[in-house]
Amino acid sequence: MTDVQHTEHPTVVEVIATGKIVPVVVLEDAADAASLADALVAGGLGCAEVTFRTAAAADAIRAMSDRPGMLVGAGTVLNVAQVDRAVAAGAKFVVSPGFSAAVVARCQEHGVPVFPGVASPSEIIQALDAGLDTVKFFPAEQLGGVPMVKALAAPFRSVRFIPTGGVNTGNLADYLAVKSVLAVGGTWMVAPDLLAARDWDAVTSRTRDALEQTR
Repeated sequence: MTDVQHTEHPTVVEVIATGKIVPVVVLEDAADAASLADALVAGGLGCAEVTFRTAAAADAIRAMSDRPGMLVGAGTVLNVAQVDRAVAAGAKFVVSPGFSAAVVARCQEHGVPVFPGVASPSEIIQALDAGLDTVKFFPAEQLGGVPMVKALAAPFRSVRFIPTGGVNTGNLADYLAVKSVLAVGGTWMVAPDLLAARDWDAVTSRTRDALEQTR
């Protein structure tokens, strides 16, 4: 097995594997980033993916990365320019909703782990051809959920999956019970309504409850 990501960036993969949950964050105001990071850490989770779905993404990544005990990645990265902005802001890993050879190549040039989204065996093979062994399975529930992850894992025994999309406290344990699942991505502990209300106590509480489901 070509273990490119695990060899070059053990800390990133280990942190994600240890936490088992990657909160997928959509922040409208970067001024809230530090408080959000502190709330996640208080709940026991030192990892987050900040998506490039808003203009605040780069500044939010920078602010969250400055908080102690926080590993921050960039999500919804669609092109090379966003890779450059993410890395410049301090992103330690990059996540894309689909497979882009250009995005993967630029991440590798920067020496930053990249987890491209896959939805089919063909995309998994593209990831393997690019020297990757960890991919995002997205959108997980809509594509068949846990049974689909198991079906894809059967012929691709070296691949680790991060299912994202429709994952919640009701199915979290089922996903994590699959040996090939490294971690899951989710939004329920960083739901838009909580962030809009700046309800950091609720973020901490939901994070703590989510982690309980992983044990």
